[in-house]
Amino acid sequence: MTTAILRASCAGLCGLLLWMLPATASAASDERAQTATVRQFVAAFNAKDIEAMLALSHADIEWLSISGSAISTETQGREALRASMQSYFKSCPSCRSQLKQLRSTSARVSALEIASWDGKDGRRSQSSLSVYEFEQGLIRRVYYFPAER
Repeated sequence: MTTAILRASCAGLCGLLLWMLPATASAASDERAQTATVRQFVAAFNAKDIEAMLALSHADIEWLSISGSAISTETQGREALRASMQSYFKSCPSCRSQLKQLRSTSARVSALEIASWDGKDGRRSQSSLSVYEFEQGLIRRVYYFPAER
């Protein structure tokens, strides 16, 4: 009788593990897709291709800045992001961003971003932690932490 119970338990456990495998593979696939989306978004930023940025963004995208315990909303929605990027690129045509140390979870991609631009004294740069949050495969929120030089 113990052997039958042991076999049933083992079969149940093996079935559970097999059922979980596709979900794990799917989550890993989602994480790779989200990381690729962040890379495409930053490449579009560097190319100043606002339409490509918007295509990767959720209709209700929010761009948030975090400073200490305060979170401020920089933009909300695609049209606000479009207007913000148009103004930003006009004021800083030499601005670029480079992604370093990307990490992903099932709903977010974090990165160390290195921003660079031409200043009065030559090329300047600073780093910042960013977190891209996803919904329906699109970037729903971008959180930026204070820059460090």
